[in-house]
Amino acid sequence: MIGQTLKHYKIEELLGMGGMGVVYRARDTKLQRPVALKLLKPELVADPGRKNRFLIEAQSAAAVTHPAIAQVYDIDEAGGSMFIAMELVEGRTVSQLIAEGEIDLLGSVAIGLQIAEGLARAHDAQIIHRDIKSDNIMVTRDGHAKLLDFGLAKLLGPDLTETDLGVEVSRTLTRERVHTIAGTVMGTTNYMSPEQARGRPLDQRSDIFSLGVVLYEMLSGELPFKRETPLDTMHAIVFEEAKPVTTLRRNLPPQVHLIVSRCLRKRPEDRYTDAHGLAEDLRRLKQNIETGTSLSLPVSVRIRGWLDEVKTWIPLGTSGLIIAVAVLIAAVALLFTRVQWGSLIGPVFWIYIGYRFLRGRKRRMISKFTKKISALPEVKAVIAREDQMIVVLGEAPAKTYIHITSLIDSLNSKLLVGKRITAGIKDDLSDTELQRLVRQPGVVYVRGDIMLTSAAAGKSE
Repeated sequence: MIGQTLKHYKIEELLGMGGMGVVYRARDTKLQRPVALKLLKPELVADPGRKNRFLIEAQSAAAVTHPAIAQVYDIDEAGGSMFIAMELVEGRTVSQLIAEGEIDLLGSVAIGLQIAEGLARAHDAQIIHRDIKSDNIMVTRDGHAKLLDFGLAKLLGPDLTETDLGVEVSRTLTRERVHTIAGTVMGTTNYMSPEQARGRPLDQRSDIFSLGVVLYEMLSGELPFKRETPLDTMHAIVFEEAKPVTTLRRNLPPQVHLIVSRCLRKRPEDRYTDAHGLAEDLRRLKQNIETGTSLSLPVSVRIRGWLDEVKTWIPLGTSGLIIAVAVLIAAVALLFTRVQWGSLIGPVFWIYIGYRFLRGRKRRMISKFTKKISALPEVKAVIAREDQMIVVLGEAPAKTYIHITSLIDSLNSKLLVGKRITAGIKDDLSDTELQRLVRQPGVVYVRGDIMLTSAAAGKSE
């Protein structure tokens, strides 16, 4: 495509490639200005669903005008290629700046503030982005942040749905991205909100959670919920609390933890109501940093922050904290109370029996999980290793991944003691790797045809 001309746009250089589009640097020969030209991949032009998503991207971005959002100039079709001409933002992505160690506290807050203000404008126009991540935020040489790629944007109007727009989205959960229609997920795994990971309806508070993840990443250099596999990451997003960012970077002002933790609340109603509130707090924090003002937090807020930090040390989170406090109170009471120790033998015995029953309950629940999951034809094998269930899949639709997540969620919700069960999905094993895996300890289910293959392989050895 380099050197070719689409309409009045001359393509000069390849800038990048994504799941749907290829982005080129081009020149608008009419207005004599550089533009970014995003083309739908040639092999996808015939797909009306993806073509409609491409249109949604342009329409969504064009509906919002703000310095923190890349401006759309034009949308057209030529030579069998559909394209969007948009503002060319020259600079580096936030993910690149993080990798190079070039974002300090003030820079993180300034970028977060600019994006929050841009999101506030988009949300006022009834548009959510749904794919906010550090790769989608570009920072120019003079420090201006720009939010890119409204490719997953969803119009919030009550009369407009993805089904109405004829959007046919891939149902395959890949290693990096997840696409869906109603009831499944869409976005980039590490930055999803809990409701997004569970395929539930979204509003602007989902964007606030994703921006909170970006803030956390800029401030600490780490992603708060990143785990070994996408499914483990989604589980952490839904159920696990992030470590307070102030424990990873000790010199941060206390207001930073307050802002970031509010963005990352599991329930949407516990987050900022809208991006305006987040922008206001970031603006105040930026002013405090620039002027050197240090504001002490109220005692109640400091106690809440301390409890949030303690919950990350104790297994089971809030439940674990309650159990620990109850045990401490009981121990203190026994120390200052005259007790006939012989009378405690009976209660202690029944407590031990109950504890053994609860431990056995976990094993029985894992057995039920295996029975349910093995009923799915896509499941090749299930392996139980300590507190992790490994599910080996063949080609499977996104609903299979979500079903596995739901079963693990249900199992964990019924656990009263012990560590939570995590699930790992392996969907890219070669036949040789699968044969090796099913011969290892911990295998609780292998599909019939896999067993036959294993037996045959074993005899040939």
